[in-house]
Amino acid sequence: MNLLALQQMKARGEKIAVLTSYDASFAALCDKAGVEVLLVGDSLGMTIQGHNSTLPVSLRDMEYHTRCVVKGAQQAFIVTDMPFGSYQKNPEQAFENAALLIAAGAQMVKVEGGAIMLDTVRFLVDRGIPVCGHLGLTPQSVHQFGGYRVQGRDDAAARQLLADAQALAEAGAGMLVLEMVPSALAAKVSQAIAIPVIGIGAGKDCDGQVLVLQDMLGIYAGKSPRFVRNFMQNASSIEQAVADYVAAVKSQAFPAPEHSFE
Repeated sequence: MNLLALQQMKARGEKIAVLTSYDASFAALCDKAGVEVLLVGDSLGMTIQGHNSTLPVSLRDMEYHTRCVVKGAQQAFIVTDMPFGSYQKNPEQAFENAALLIAAGAQMVKVEGGAIMLDTVRFLVDRGIPVCGHLGLTPQSVHQFGGYRVQGRDDAAARQLLADAQALAEAGAGMLVLEMVPSALAAKVSQAIAIPVIGIGAGKDCDGQVLVLQDMLGIYAGKSPRFVRNFMQNASSIEQAVADYVAAVKSQAFPAPEHSFE
């Protein structure tokens, strides 16, 4: 799997299945079950390290877990989150840190933010580092948002999110994650840009879906967000649960309306 193949999937209307992964064992299992993209997410701050946000995660944490995932995956495209503080200072800082993650085996890095990140996205892409954007609820800005809230509900915020998505694509971003935005807005964004749009709490009309692995297996000790479905409930094994998730994304059985926002 590579970025061109993912873009071709979007062009064909074939949904893309994405899960987070943090270690070799689960990476191999997800890979075998047909997950196209493995996201080494800074969500490991909560699921692995036990923090209440992604903010304490370090660049070294992300580098280490990327190396672990790369050892287990054979086919999946690997995207790694750039953690808080590792890319916001300037494009040069972002390049230096992104290069460490690419050297660890990531095929793309993910950064949060809209217009303010355009120079950084261009700088990275021009130097050979593929970039995934992230709009809507951006967890690294949770304190600024005042909690984990749906984004883009009023007209002005919706227009800004759409403009940011278009600007990121024009700046060279190869993929975009939309988190916790109204389904109709996510559908409009997915139609407006040529790059794959991966939703999490953004409705079924995105080009693909992503969940945190521990959430979809029902093993995260914290409160599960509305957009999560526990695929272990009717599965006889973890591998079957992951395969069921992939099938549900492909058939658009997931997300259902109860996992989405209006």
